[in-house]
Amino acid sequence: MGIEKDINQQSFRNDHQKAAINLIYTYNWLNEKMKLFFDKEGITGQQFNILRILRGAGTPISTLQIRERMLDKMSDTSRIVDRLVLKGLAQKNTCKNDKRLVDVSISTKGKKLLEKIDGHEKEMDAIFGSLSPAEAAQLNKLLDKIRQKD
Repeated sequence: MGIEKDINQQSFRNDHQKAAINLIYTYNWLNEKMKLFFDKEGITGQQFNILRILRGAGTPISTLQIRERMLDKMSDTSRIVDRLVLKGLAQKNTCKNDKRLVDVSISTKGKKLLEKIDGHEKEMDAIFGSLSPAEAAQLNKLLDKIRQKD
């Protein structure tokens, strides 16, 4: 099924416009698919992203460090962290080196939640089941190439 049929648009100005619209449409489609996994666990995609960052960091990090690693650079990192703390999935402590800063770490409950979500990796990967490993690698190269213009 092509993008033309999915969005009921007969033509595009050129292939660049079609590619841009296709990326936006596919992002929204993929976001909805992933949202189903996160909704089951009562978290958002941004919260999942922060938990993943915290688990990968291994040691407490600042909200500024979290923001640098986030997929959504425009998000309000502090607000999202506060919601994770309220859910018991993350912890905030005063930084030992600078009392004006706060260090954030993943809690045991947060680690357990990520382990549970990790169990669904095959289901998540199945979303891309129509792509061969070579096609997925090529898609990654093309998407990286688009962002190199920045």
